[in-house]
Formats: sequence, structure tokens, C-alpha cells
Amino acid sequence: MRSLVLVTAGLSTPSTTRQLGDALVDATTAHISARGEGVDVTVIELRDLAAELADAMTNWTAATPQLDAAKRALSTADGLIAVTPVFQGSYSGLFKMFFDTLEPDALDELPTMIAATGGSSRHALVLDYALRPLLSYLHAVVVPTGIFQATEDFGTVEGERTRQRITRAARQLADGMVTPTDRVAGMNGADEQPRRTGLDVEEDFVPFNQLLHGHNGETKD
Repeated sequence: MRSLVLVTAGLSTPSTTRQLGDALVDATTAHISARGEGVDVTVIELRDLAAELADAMTNWTAATPQLDAAKRALSTADGLIAVTPVFQGSYSGLFKMFFDTLEPDALDELPTMIAATGGSSRHALVLDYALRPLLSYLHAVVVPTGIFQATEDFGTVEGERTRQRITRAARQLADGMVTPTDRVAGMNGADEQPRRTGLDVEEDFVPFNQLLHGHNGETKD
């Protein structure tokens, strides 16, 4: 059984941020289940932790049972999906407050997917200039594909592209949580890791005596 935690910072009910998070959970669960593993999902609604987050930020001795439970869930998670609405061009204050309360190594090497919602696709870069640096700073392993869902994209071609990105991101997160068993190294096509440029010591190194084989010491003009 794998443990997947969804952290969502949506404020309204229903919330498009939560809806996106649920779609990401469903897609990731499908990929993991296809590999023969069960998934235990924990949802952390930061809206419900707002009062305790404020207490934790202003009084280190305050009792915060719900926040403590959320931290315990993260401490045993195999994967994380973090979703926030965009306010003032970045993640929400509630979202940042939650991650500010974590210990520096709380997300160490945790496979993580990032996602955000906003009114316009002009905010899509929030994934790379705000969310990715934040989660990387906390030592999470952020998957390459992030998801941004804009209200203006619903029912459009771009909305269809978002669904395709959800599938790709879910596969990448599932890869981090469960080692794929349906691929053979060197035969997985586009998923194969590119060969590094430069000298490969194991394969390309030529011993010095072989380089000098047949050489009589004479120089040529």
C-alpha cells in the first residue's frame, strides 16, 4: 500500500483548486493501481487549518492538533501533490504558511507533483518561479511536469492539453512512488535516459599501453 498526500490551498466550496487536486489524485492512483499497488490517499485542506497555522506562526507553544496530524501524514507519505490558487502572481499565503511550519527535512526525497489554478494562463510561470523552488528548497523531488489550470481554458483546446499534461505528470509521480515493472532498460524508447556527453570511463577508456602498441618511439616530421 502506497501513501499519497494531497495538500490543497483552495478557499471556496466547491474549489477549483480542490477539483484539480482530485483529478491529479485519480490519475496518479490509476497509474499506481495498474502496477499492482494499492493507494491510501490523505487530503490536507489548508482552509481547515487556517487558525492553527496562524497560531503556529505567532506562538510556538500553541496546541495545533490538526496541523500536527497533517505533518504526521506527510512524514510517512510515499508521494505528495501540492496545489494552490494564484494570488498576486504567486502561491497563496495559506499555502506558504503551511510549508513554513515544516522542518527543513520534512519532504526530503519525497516524490512531489506541483499544480496551480488561476483566472488566466498568464500566471502559468508560477510553477517554475515559485512552487518548484519552494519544494526543491525543502528537498522534495519535484516531477518534471507541472500543471496549471486557467479558468479561461475550460472547454478549449488548451483545456485538452491540460488533461494530457495531467496524465503525463501522474505517470511521472507514479514512477517515483512505485518502480515501473513494464519497462526494460534500454528498450523503453522515448523514456530512456539520454547518454551523457564526454568520456565514459567504463566504456570509452583506452589503456595507455594499447595507445602505444606498435609505436617504435620515432617521431614524424
